[in-house]
Amino acid sequence: MADFTNTTYCLLVFLISFVLVRYIFKTRVNRYNSIRSPPSPPALPIIGHLHFLGPILHRSFQNLSRRFGPLILLHIGESTCVVASSAAVIKEIIGTHENIFSYRPEFGSVDFYIYKESRFVTAEYGPYWRFMRKICMTKLLSGTQLNKCTDIRQQEIGRLLESLTKSYEEGKPIDISGLVTTMTNNIICRIVMSTRCSDSCDEAEEIKKFVKETLKLGRLLSVGDMLGPLSKFDLFGHGKKLKVVMGLFDKLLEGIMKEHEENRCHDKRGGDLMDVLLEIYRDENFEVKLTRNDIKSFILELFVAGTDLISTSIQWALAELINHPNKFKKLREEIDVVVGKSRLLQDSDVTAFPYLQAVVKETLRLHPPAPFIIRQCDEDWNIKGFNIMKGTRTLINVFAVMRDPDSWNQPDKFVPERFSNESFRHKQKEIKGQGFHYLPFGSGRRGCPGASLALNVVHATVGAMVQCFDWNANKDGVVTNQDFSCYSSSFEVSSIKDKGETTKEFIAKLDLKTGQKVLGGGCGIGGGDFYMPDNFGVMVSFNLERAIGCKCFVEFNVTKCMQMLR
Repeated sequence: MADFTNTTYCLLVFLISFVLVRYIFKTRVNRYNSIRSPPSPPALPIIGHLHFLGPILHRSFQNLSRRFGPLILLHIGESTCVVASSAAVIKEIIGTHENIFSYRPEFGSVDFYIYKESRFVTAEYGPYWRFMRKICMTKLLSGTQLNKCTDIRQQEIGRLLESLTKSYEEGKPIDISGLVTTMTNNIICRIVMSTRCSDSCDEAEEIKKFVKETLKLGRLLSVGDMLGPLSKFDLFGHGKKLKVVMGLFDKLLEGIMKEHEENRCHDKRGGDLMDVLLEIYRDENFEVKLTRNDIKSFILELFVAGTDLISTSIQWALAELINHPNKFKKLREEIDVVVGKSRLLQDSDVTAFPYLQAVVKETLRLHPPAPFIIRQCDEDWNIKGFNIMKGTRTLINVFAVMRDPDSWNQPDKFVPERFSNESFRHKQKEIKGQGFHYLPFGSGRRGCPGASLALNVVHATVGAMVQCFDWNANKDGVVTNQDFSCYSSSFEVSSIKDKGETTKEFIAKLDLKTGQKVLGGGCGIGGGDFYMPDNFGVMVSFNLERAIGCKCFVEFNVTKCMQMLR
């Protein structure tokens, strides 16, 4: 009887949810059909245009814009958005009418974020946002503050080079992604709270773990946003997990803040960002009073955005240079002429390396750290003759804009020379996006305030890795930023056990390409990466999302090892 009751209850919930979503979707579509809306592909009931979207969202939107135009309307579940994919349209949105599109909406239910009232990135354009932006530019991420961190950056880059050398000398495979991410975390940890993530400090290491989990759960909640009002019910439990993780992060960060306050009482003053933020927190003369949650939220956002942006950009730059040996050679020659081989490239040298700057700019053009700029229309508006309703989310496809053949010659090719060529200067492809053709860090009021920090680290790291080592890919493929080849298969539950009890049996089931091997190590169940590197030439990363009956569907990636030659 209990089973029947539970089944009936689940069925009722499903039917009510189905009817509600269908009603909301139909109402939204009908509202847009009554006005001159942007072009839109044929939609299906309930899911809207979801069937047009592949795993790489910005590429899917790029393909749709090529078919339907630079401004298109999409319905994805309950959500409605317009996607802009040309510089002319983007100029209207974040240039001419930026005040109408100044709000950056949340994706996923904000109820699961314990700092929802303190978020700087998605704050409304008002006193709090303007205050945080001002102190970012004048105190937290100013040129003066970044100059104080020069030694930190150089020391961590030096440690990265030492790790690479040690791995090479010991004949071990080199996990570029892991080493670069660790370096980036160490830099941010030391800038924020004067502690390295990879030392014996448990606090810094815990922050690193919390940030990774927060990023993962935040993305899952963003996907659930297409359920509309139903996303508030946390049907998949991601919101509950995020609350737990953020609660632990909050407790840890509170302890670090108290430690900094105690050090100040004992006249042990530091110069990290935490000290600066606490000084602003105590000062009653500022126009906006910071709360402790404001400080914690800002630090979390700095870790989440900074770690991903910097480490990903470094990996893509190295991957592109490995795939283009002539470009690698040209950059090496530039460094050798200016710096020579007697000392390591420094931050202060970067301005003397126009080709290094061009390599980084071209990497950011082809592989923008954030492929979308997300805004929301604050009132009914008209763009290029099409009506946009108030409250509509606007996605600027940065990836598509920076590969637009109308703006770029050979848009999909890695050609750093385009940024050192005089003929390109008139197009105003500045790093801050004023020309709207080149937007790696956004543009306008909500442009990335941490762009200078990111560029400092990326330039210095890429330059040092090119200066100190020769790099080459395995003979059987082209390198990507993580050098992943994708696979998917279905395995018996018994073939995936905790603690790596059936490692050999599991490896035997993988359909690897010629020359590929799998790293030894243990594995565990639960989603995310769980097969850890040990002693061979590639790393396997699994994502276990669901089990049906006695079968588990597993999506996984196999990466090839890169050989360091010098």
